[in-house]
Amino acid sequence: CLGVPGRVIETFERDGVPMATVDFGDIRREACLAYAPEVEAGMHVVVHLGFAIGVVDVDEAARSHALLGEIGVIR
Repeated sequence: CLGVPGRVIETFERDGVPMATVDFGDIRREACLAYAPEVEAGMHVVVHLGFAIGVVDVDEAARSHALLGEIGVIR
């Protein structure tokens, strides 16, 4: 299992569920914020299986992103 860090572009609600558009560098995906409803645009989150499972600071997100790039998981 892998959680990938990304930057929240926008937050919105769908059918009463908090959601976000998350930028992972070369792609953007929607993620559910049910486990992290405090998230706002500009924050960094770790996304696993379409759910934001935690908030990370920008430095931690950059380190994780670099390591995932080194092992070929992301670009």
